[in-house]
Amino acid sequence: MLNIGIIAGSHRPKSESGKVGRFLAGKLERSGQASTWIKDLGREPLPIWDESVFSKSGHWAGLNGLSDQLRASDAFIIVTPEWHGMVPSGLKNFLLLWAADGELAHKPALLCSVSASGGGANPIAELRMSSYKNNRLCYLPEHLIVRNVQSVFNEDAADNDEKAHRYIEARSDYCIDLLLEYANAFRGIRSSGKTSLEAYPHGM
Repeated sequence: MLNIGIIAGSHRPKSESGKVGRFLAGKLERSGQASTWIKDLGREPLPIWDESVFSKSGHWAGLNGLSDQLRASDAFIIVTPEWHGMVPSGLKNFLLLWAADGELAHKPALLCSVSASGGGANPIAELRMSSYKNNRLCYLPEHLIVRNVQSVFNEDAADNDEKAHRYIEARSDYCIDLLLEYANAFRGIRSSGKTSLEAYPHGM
């Protein structure tokens, strides 16, 4: 059984990113191949990175449980809204916090962006460009962009645009199937003995 973590990257306690994350978690659970957990940064914000993080004491000690969850995970789904064409600072902070100790290293992640309109491409490009250097997270070549998000993935089917929901649900099924295959394959990569961060803890 795979263990997959879902990170909802919005700062809002009642966010569309959280809604999408819960929808995808349900699909994974029903597959019978994975258990899931969700870290909703709007409901459980993390402290902003500073140099005291390396002490792992004080308020940083509270991250030990999350560190263990991340380390025990086989793969991730990263859900980001698009704010002003960008990834929110809380999600960038999350990716920075795990840049030193390998919690995310050599684990596949599905990117999923959320837009209230027809956008959503910019945060995908931003995360692919700059968010994995030291944490060694491995993004799938496939990703999801959930546009007009208020009209899909709703608990009440009457709130969905049927055509749009059917399309993006089929795309999400395809992406989830891929993520499960990558998650199984990357277990072999991590157990190969070739992924140690000891010699080169920082990416180039």
